Amino acid sequence: MSTRPRLLSIALLLACLAALNANAQTEQAPLNDSEKALHVLNRLAYGPRPGDVDALRHIGVKRYIEQQLNPESLPMPAELTDKLSALPTYQLNATQLYQQYGPPSFPPNTATPEEKNMARQRANKDITPQTHFSRLWLATESPRQLQEVMTEFWFNHFNVFEGKEWVRYWDGEYEKDVLRPNALGNFRQLLGAVAHHPAMLYYLDNWLSSGVNTPEAKGRFKGLNENYGRELLELHTMGVDSGYTQADVISLARILTGWTIDEKGMKDGQPAFTFNPRRHDGGDKLFLGQTIKGSGYQEGEQALDILARHPATAHFIAAKLVQYFVSDQPEPALTEKLARRFLSSNGDIKAVLHALFDSPEFWARSNYQTKFKTPYQYVVSSLRATATPVLNVKPIDGVLNQLGQPLYGWLTPEGYKFSEEAWLNPDALLRRINFVNGLSNGKSPIARAETPPPAAAAAMAAGSAPATPAPNTATAVAVDPQQLMQTLSPMLTPHSLSTVSAAPANLQVGLILGSPDFMKR
Repeated sequence: MSTRPRLLSIALLLACLAALNANAQTEQAPLNDSEKALHVLNRLAYGPRPGDVDALRHIGVKRYIEQQLNPESLPMPAELTDKLSALPTYQLNATQLYQQYGPPSFPPNTATPEEKNMARQRANKDITPQTHFSRLWLATESPRQLQEVMTEFWFNHFNVFEGKEWVRYWDGEYEKDVLRPNALGNFRQLLGAVAHHPAMLYYLDNWLSSGVNTPEAKGRFKGLNENYGRELLELHTMGVDSGYTQADVISLARILTGWTIDEKGMKDGQPAFTFNPRRHDGGDKLFLGQTIKGSGYQEGEQALDILARHPATAHFIAAKLVQYFVSDQPEPALTEKLARRFLSSNGDIKAVLHALFDSPEFWARSNYQTKFKTPYQYVVSSLRATATPVLNVKPIDGVLNQLGQPLYGWLTPEGYKFSEEAWLNPDALLRRINFVNGLSNGKSPIARAETPPPAAAAAMAAGSAPATPAPNTATAVAVDPQQLMQTLSPMLTPHSLSTVSAAPANLQVGLILGSPDFMKR
């Protein structure tokens, strides 16, 4: 970086810190139409693309929200569906992924160490980049923005870590076939789909858990594993300090013994989940004050029913939604209102969100432009605002790693946080500013396709001939600062606008995207 951009980045950093740490209160006038449009694009979506604010004002905020709550009403662009269809591993189910990339595909013991290592690295080379491409393409291009926002929300809520061995085979399919279809559906259905998925069973070790002295409790399957039972209570449903005890954790772990992964069955094309009665603790259990009779598989479903309709679960989910969509400190009255809606609707996520988006708190000026973007939100909103095509995922993975939020990369079960406290620091701000400075001239490596693209590379590695992709005719175009200002104008303060207007044209895009205004949503 030359001296001038470096000095500009430092100056912008100092201005950001000053503005983001300011506590001055703005007047509490209602949001105008442009501000309302920007507000929903920043909260229900990953920020506006060129023309989005005007388009939303044309159809009206209420209609936009209804469309987003009913994503099936919004057709997917053909170009986006074609790109997703060209990703070979994106089309595979959990069993097929295990067959083609897991132990059944590994070479025999007589193979050389190099051959064995290459076989184990195939998932990293094929599945991982395609999973990342699919997430980023959908986040930047899908008109079903609320579905994408809620898919990320639920992935953090039901986090699995990509780096844990077999999880890498399944994390993308888990997101595609479990989280996204249920993101705006019924919480009990979502909870059950997560509990049955091999990514979660493997990540939190429930597939290894066995009842004490059960017929097949031996070897790696010997003993009760409490990991999933504990996180199911603490992170997935009731929340910490909600009244459950260690005895409830143990009871839930006993209830879920035998919920496992069918390794042998998958080799023959069977589904990944199975219930193994020979590893299940068949005794009666006392769970959250209720007696659950020993009845095999059905015990687990009964426990999930209890958890999904528990008032503590309703409150815990409501508070997380308020924190994501409204303010870092969940407002008690709104949280209670949403918790009641959760219970009265039997866990209807769409109904709860409808109540949230209808609330005065959501529309209050005191909550406008107050949420500090996570690294992922910042990167995706920058790509959307500048209409930068995602043709190379590696630079995005690189910057997200630097910013501390790699895709699918949180090691522990609680997932990434969405608060300002978690992400606001000088080093992170400077890295953000450096990132967006690289977008301004249209020559970002993000917009330059890899050779060969991942879909073609994966197909060639598998020994098949991929369909010939359409040639990439896009040319690098510098971002127009005037268009960017028009796209983001409702969020830019008069001070920011005057600062940008006074700067040389080649620095204006970096000033806009590196401004304290754009750091927030």
